[in-house]
Amino acid sequence: MYKLVIRPFLFLLDAETAHHFSFASIRLLSRLGFSGMFRKLFTMEDPKLEREVFGLRFKNPVGLAAGFDKDAKLHNELSDFGFGFIEIGTLTPKPQPGNPKKRLFRLLDDTAIINRMGFNNEGVFDAVERLKKEQRVLIGGNIGKNKVTPNKEAVKDYLICFDALFEYVDYFVVNVSSPNTPGLRELQDKKPLTDILKKLKRENKKLAEKYKGAEKPILLKIAPDLTNDQLLDIISIVKSSKIDGVIATNTTIERKGLKSHLTLAEEKGGLSGKPLTKRSTEVIRFLSEKSKQAFPIIGVGGIHSAQDALEKLEAGASLIQLYTGFIYEGPGLIKRINKAILEQES
Repeated sequence: MYKLVIRPFLFLLDAETAHHFSFASIRLLSRLGFSGMFRKLFTMEDPKLEREVFGLRFKNPVGLAAGFDKDAKLHNELSDFGFGFIEIGTLTPKPQPGNPKKRLFRLLDDTAIINRMGFNNEGVFDAVERLKKEQRVLIGGNIGKNKVTPNKEAVKDYLICFDALFEYVDYFVVNVSSPNTPGLRELQDKKPLTDILKKLKRENKKLAEKYKGAEKPILLKIAPDLTNDQLLDIISIVKSSKIDGVIATNTTIERKGLKSHLTLAEEKGGLSGKPLTKRSTEVIRFLSEKSKQAFPIIGVGGIHSAQDALEKLEAGASLIQLYTGFIYEGPGLIKRINKAILEQES
């Protein structure tokens, strides 16, 4: 039904308009009592799907990537579609509108999306107020810096977000890999990245002691455009900073082999979807093999089928995330992936 009826209608709309329409529709339908129907249609409950990763128990390994529910407005409702975890954000200390519109583009011929949203969000403190309410699913907090914050002061923004979210999320993701905030990817260099991660680790210990609880897992989200030498640096940084894992990968700035018209394919921003499938899996495999599986990896990028998901798990991912695949394939994809995982393990 999704691909025959719902998607054709949504794709008549501008991409960002369709996103807001979908958001409002899911919220309305949930309030009208359709949550139970969604759970019946899309969720799979089976102990064999459960995963324990970086000290957390996930009811299944399929999560929603950051960017869909930036401001933590729909995490409970989205969990009704069968996700094992939801990642909110990217959140910044201060609200910011992001980049000028038009900034979200569908590449139908490539089953892909280009976005240059630019960390548009209502600010971390606004999200916290919503997170104080009931949570029915594990929540990841994806954090970044404001556009106006210079890189030399970036760590302050990450610490502000970390402190604000600490009591309300289950794990953190440090986003230094979005191509849509000027200069942000420079923070992936070894010295500034190590500095940010080590300071977050110290803050993690301090807050755990303050609240008399456990430290929260900290993950690093990396770009698919890193060279092998840079990926080796990432492995070194993860080990030296003693963070808990990596999310591989964010969107790409690469445009090779696209079928879409040049005027569309060359729009600035990060490319996601099927063109990223192979590269993100390569990065997962490289990190897993070269690190000798020293840390967990969440695999994301171009998952549009159960087979895509299985390939990322086989390459070394412990968990996976969807975004563009969720938009193109619909919520049924989550159940198909979980079913395939069960069939493979039986």
